[in-house]
Amino acid sequence: MPTYMDVHTMDGGVSAADVAGAHKADLETQTKYGVNYKSYWVDEAAGKIFCLVDAPDADTAATVHREAHGLVAQEIYEVSEGS
Repeated sequence: MPTYMDVHTMDGGVSAADVAGAHKADLETQTKYGVNYKSYWVDEAAGKIFCLVDAPDADTAATVHREAHGLVAQEIYEVSEGS
C-alpha cells in the first residue's frame, strides 16, 4: 500500500493539543476506509501539520481527514522510506 505525507497549513498557528485530538479522530475513522494514519508532526508557530499515512490512494487519505474532523491537507505527496 502506498504511503503519503500530507501537509496542512493553519493560519494563525496551531496547538499540539488540538492536533492530537484530530489525530485521535483519524484513528477512530480510518479502519472503514482501509487507511492507517501512522504518525504526525506539528510546528505550532508556523501552523504546519504533517501526517504520515498508509492509504490506497491520496483521495482516500483525505476522505478520512474530511470525515473525522474536516481539516483536509492542502498538499499530499506519495513518499517512500529511505535508509
